[in-house]
Parts: sequence; C-alpha cells; structure tokens
Amino acid sequence: MKKPIKIALHKGRLLADTASLLQEAGWGLNDYDAETRLYHLKSTCFPELSAKIFNEKDIPIQVAIGNYDLGICGLDWIAELLVKYPSSAVIKVKELDYGRGYLDIYAPRFAERSLADIVDSADLIRIASEYPNLAESYAARSRFRKFSVFSLWGAAEVYPPENAELVLITESTKRKNLNDELIPLRRVMKYNACIIANRMSWETKDMSHYLDGIPESKPAGTISLAPINETTTEKRKINWSDSDNITLALPDGHQQSPTIDLLNKAGIKVTNYVSSGGNRRPTTNIEGIMIKVIRPQDMPSQVANGNFDLAITGKDWLKNHLYQFPGSPVEEMLDLKYGWVRIVSVVSNSWPVNDTAGLRKYIRANDLSLRLASEYVNIADKYARDNHMGMYRIIPTWGATETFVPDDADVLIENTQTGKTLAKNNLKIIDVLFESTACLIGRIDATYSPLKKQRIKTITAKLSAALQES
Repeated sequence: MKKPIKIALHKGRLLADTASLLQEAGWGLNDYDAETRLYHLKSTCFPELSAKIFNEKDIPIQVAIGNYDLGICGLDWIAELLVKYPSSAVIKVKELDYGRGYLDIYAPRFAERSLADIVDSADLIRIASEYPNLAESYAARSRFRKFSVFSLWGAAEVYPPENAELVLITESTKRKNLNDELIPLRRVMKYNACIIANRMSWETKDMSHYLDGIPESKPAGTISLAPINETTTEKRKINWSDSDNITLALPDGHQQSPTIDLLNKAGIKVTNYVSSGGNRRPTTNIEGIMIKVIRPQDMPSQVANGNFDLAITGKDWLKNHLYQFPGSPVEEMLDLKYGWVRIVSVVSNSWPVNDTAGLRKYIRANDLSLRLASEYVNIADKYARDNHMGMYRIIPTWGATETFVPDDADVLIENTQTGKTLAKNNLKIIDVLFESTACLIGRIDATYSPLKKQRIKTITAKLSAALQES
C-alpha cells in the first residue's frame, strides 16, 4: 500500500494557474478551482493523495513542520521563512512558469531627502512590510546604521512617507493600489510559483510519479539587492507632521461599511473611503484630521509606537496586543457598538469535550501536547496558560483557520458571529473567551498641544453623540 501524500494548496493569487497545472498533470483534484467552498480535497486518480487549502503564507510553515509532504506557493513566502530559519525542513522541488513578480524596496517620491540620504542616514530608518524577515535581511545586508521593521498584516504601501521611510512590497501591490507616491529603490528578489517538499518526506516517500508531468521553469533568481532607481526624491510639505493635526487610522475590509455609517451619523464626512480603487488616503470635512486606511490587526501597535493618534479597530485586536504588551500605552476610548463577534475556543466534533475543563481533563488523560491554531496568537497563548493546558504549541495562521482542526491543530481560537461556518466544518464551540466590538483607541501617555487635545475631544464627542442616537 502506498504511503499517504498530503499537499498544501493555496487560495488567492496563484489558484487559477495552479488548478490548470494540476489538471494537466492528472492529479485528480477536480474540486480545486475558484468556485470551490471545500478546504479538504481528495484525488480521484490517486487514493493516497489528499490536499488542503490554506492562506499562501501558511504553506511553507506547514510543509516545514511536516504536516504536509508537498506545497505550492510563491518563492517570496518561501524566502520569508528561510531567510530567518535557514535550517527549516523545506526544499524547493520545482519552480513553475507562473506567478512571476518582484519584491522591491520603495521610497516615498515626496520626501525631504534623497534616496542615498535615506540609506546612509545615521537616523533610525523605519521599514514597513508584510515580509519582516526579508526586510530585516535587506537592511542588515545594506549596512543600515539604525533601522526598525514594522511587521504588518497588510497595507504597507500607505505607511511612507509619514510613518516609514521605506517599504518592502511586491510590484503588483504598488500597481494595484495605483500608488504614484512611491518609487523603486532596490530589487530584493524575483519570484514565481514553486513546488516545495518536506525534507523527510522527500527522502522517505516516492513522489516522482506526481511530479514527472509538471514542467520546471527557469529559476526566478535570488536576493540581489540590485539598484533600480537612484533618482533624488521630490519635496513637498507634508501636513501629517503638523503637531496640531490628528492622525486617524480607519479599517479596511468588511468593517468599512459600518464605520462610514457611524462617521456619517457623527457628522464626520469622509470622502473616497470605501472606493473601488482601494484608496487608502481619504479626506474629511473636519479640519486637522489626517486619515489612512490600514489593517485593524496592525492598529494597536501603530498607535502604541506613535504613528497614529486614534484608530478604529476591534477589541479582539486590542486585547491581543495588550496580552503581549501589558504595559502598552494604548487604551480603549469608546465602544462603537458594531462589528460584534465572539472569540471562542473550538475543537473537532469527534472530541469527547464540551467545555474548557473537559478539554483540560482530556489532554491530561491522553498525555497530549496541545496544538492551538489562531490569528490571535497572544489570546491563544493566554487561554492555554490561564487554563493550565500543560505542554502546548501555538500555530500562527493568516486565514482559513477552520481548516487546521483536527489534522494540523487540536484547538482553534477564532472569532464568530453565528458559529455556522464552524459547524459546517465539523467543529464545535467549547468556550466563549469574550465578546468583541469595534472601538476607538488612543494613547494614555501622549503629550498633545491644547488644539490637538480639543480636536480629539471633539471627535470623541461626535462619535459618542452618534451612538446615543442609534
């Protein structure tokens, strides 16, 4: 009997090309397409072959730790793992002829110094990126004197010039967001799609008959730090630096609609916030407010480090931040009463467990080392510690979290409104950790000018009055 082969596939940018490739190679994963709502797939051609769909960023990690024998993802995410953990058990098997792109360092077009000055500066250089390991590697290899990397969930392109001097993003990110305020400085790497394997699986399992039908492309290349542009940046006055102005972060994604509804009720008219072009710099009718649209997950840390004065995020992300940094200066200023979800502990329906106490007894009786998967890594860690779960491991995820249980994790810490999606995936809620709604956050220890204090008080009062009317 052939050994089982598990492959990690992705949803998103490479899905269509990967689906076509696997169909031509005869892998029999017929349900893998853009319309699928399945996360677990079985091959119709090879009884031993199965697949699971993940967020692309999760795939190198899942293959490295041995949960999956093979994976298909971009070389950019493989490099992000290997540049920090070069001994990880991931090997590149075949580079593929699609998913090509570039990962570049960009500088703001409208800055107050040249690009050479930014690189050679003795000041602290801030780099924003979803690829923090590659950003740190770039800065170290470029011999920056002082630098700091903002590890972000997304929207890195909006941070320069006010909140970061440099940004590491893909060329497609810049093009998609029509961001003409960034100019390329260095090419960090070229990438394309790639098949990877777990080293142990590659050495102990014969996978040649799956891979023989897949052509290999010319390698995309490695980190080069090749210069792209040495042009001096242009100059202009940036109002963001005005000490009397308020810097406000608004959320992207599904929270945009209820956020704009509340702002409108409060008489704070925001122009081009929910836009088809993905605008991340909307304007408002209130004097002295500078706005950027970023990920809610990033807001607590960005308020804590002083990049924003106010932000609208979820209590879940605020708690996740404060559990990691209990001395953080960030505080909740106002409960905004929308975006209600429960943060829950979840296990497979097959486990004879109905609550956290039962979970603790079950893992002790079976001498289990618990695996907890979550986007909320600090909430998950606190849950395990507070409930004395013994030996445990936190598995960070970046989406499609419900796919992890039961194969790749034992417990899921997740947000839910109705629980229907969890139930569809044969999962059950055993505990509600807390309830979360949208909230306005700010800094406890900030020293503001009298005008800025008054402006913050005015915004808070307007939002509070709008909530009273609802």
